[in-house]
Amino acid sequence: MSSRNNADRRPLSRRTLLRGAGVAMALPWLESIPVWGFSPSDDSSTSPFPKRFGVLFMACGIHPDHWWAKGAGSEMELSKCLTPLEPLKEKVNVISGLFNKNATGVGIHPGQTGNILSGASLQKGAELRGGISVDQVLANHLGQETAQPSMVLGCEQPITGYHETNFSMAYSSHISWQNATSPVPMEVYPSLAFDSLFDNRGTRRNKSVLDRVKEHAASLSRQASAGDRSKLDEYLTSVREVEKRIDRLRADQNKSFERAKSAGKQIITMPRPDNGLPEDIREHMRLMCDIIALAFQTDKTRIATLLLCRDISGLFYPFLDVRNAHHSASHNERSDDWERVSRYYCSQLAYLAGRLDAMPEGDGTVLDNSCLVFVNNMWSGSRHDSTKVPLLTAGGLGGTLKTGRVLDYLKAGDDNRKLCSFYLSLMNRMGLSADRFGDADSPLENF
Repeated sequence: MSSRNNADRRPLSRRTLLRGAGVAMALPWLESIPVWGFSPSDDSSTSPFPKRFGVLFMACGIHPDHWWAKGAGSEMELSKCLTPLEPLKEKVNVISGLFNKNATGVGIHPGQTGNILSGASLQKGAELRGGISVDQVLANHLGQETAQPSMVLGCEQPITGYHETNFSMAYSSHISWQNATSPVPMEVYPSLAFDSLFDNRGTRRNKSVLDRVKEHAASLSRQASAGDRSKLDEYLTSVREVEKRIDRLRADQNKSFERAKSAGKQIITMPRPDNGLPEDIREHMRLMCDIIALAFQTDKTRIATLLLCRDISGLFYPFLDVRNAHHSASHNERSDDWERVSRYYCSQLAYLAGRLDAMPEGDGTVLDNSCLVFVNNMWSGSRHDSTKVPLLTAGGLGGTLKTGRVLDYLKAGDDNRKLCSFYLSLMNRMGLSADRFGDADSPLENF
C-alpha cells in the first residue's frame, strides 16, 4: 500500500481540504468523517455546528403598502412583496420599526447608508469617519476559526465623489467597514469571489477546480458512509454547476480588463458589461448568493455581506418590465413597478435561505445554524424616510433565535427600537459577550 493511501486513512484530526494543483476545496460537514477537525462526539455539551451571519442589502426603500406580515409560524400571512418567503415563513422573522438615529436628520442617501451596519455618526467632507460594522466586529471575534474571516461581496461597483449633502459617495457604496475610516474592499466579480472560495490560483484558473481535486475526492469518498457519500456528491455537483456559470463570465471579464488597459481607463469607471460584470443582474445576484451558500456550507467563512445594489443605484430591471433605473423608480414607491422591484429583492433572500435550508447539517440544515438579515437603508424612497427601516431575518442561529414571528417596535420608544440593539442581540447569540455596540447599550427586547 502506498504512503499516500496510508495518509488518506489516518484519523483526520484537523480540517480536511480537497487539494489539487493550485487549488484547495473546503468540505461540508460529514457525519462519518470529521472534515472540520472535530466530530459531534468530541464535546456533547456544545453544538458542533458553527453559527453564521449574513447580510443582504437593498437601497432606496420598498413598496410601503405591500411590505407587511400578520400572524405567526405556519399561519403567518405575507404581503405581496414578501411572498417569495412563503415556503420558509416558519424560519423567518419580519421586523419593523427599528431605526438608526444617526441616519436621520442628516440629509438623504449617503448619510443614511454608510452606517447601516454600524449605527455610527458619519462625518461630512473629505475625511471618512464612521464606525466599524457589525459583520467586521464578528469577523474579528470569530475570523480566526475559519480560513476567511469574512466575505464582502457586491453587485455594483462603488462610486467616488461627493453627494450634494457633502457626504462622500463611499458611504453610499459600502456597508462593511473595518474601522471608522476604511470600508472593507468589496468583491464584485463572481469569478474572483469563486477563486477566493477555493484558493484557486495561478494560470490554472481556467481549468476546472473539480477536475484538479477529483483524485483526492474519490479517496475521501471511499472512507465516508453511504449517506455522506451522497452529501459529498451533491456538494460536488453544486460546485460544478456554479463553476460552469463562472466559466462563461471569466473570458468576458478578462477581455474587459484588457480593453480598459488599452484605453487607459480604470475598469471601475466603465459601465456593465464593458466592465466585465454580468450584463444580467439576475445572474450576478444568483451567483453571489450561491458563493455565500457554499462558503457557509463548508465553513470557509461564517460572516458575509452582499450589497445587492448600492445607494443611488443605476441598475435596470427589464425582466420586471420596469423602465426606470433603481433610484428614479424608488421615487414612485407606491407604483406597481416598485412593488415588483421590492418583491424581486426579497426573492434574493428567499433564494439564499432556500439554498442553505437544502443543505443538511446534523438533524437540521445550514440555515438552522445561520441568521440571514435583509435590510434596507430607508422605508420610503420618495421621502427618503429612514425613521424606520425594512428588516427581515431567516434562520434560527443554532436554536438561539426564535423564528416565525412578526415584530413591530415602532411604538416602543426611540430608546427601545435601535437597530444597533438588534445587532447587539445577534452578536451575543454568536458568542460575543459585548454590552455595547454603536449607539446601543442593551440588546433588543423581546427578540
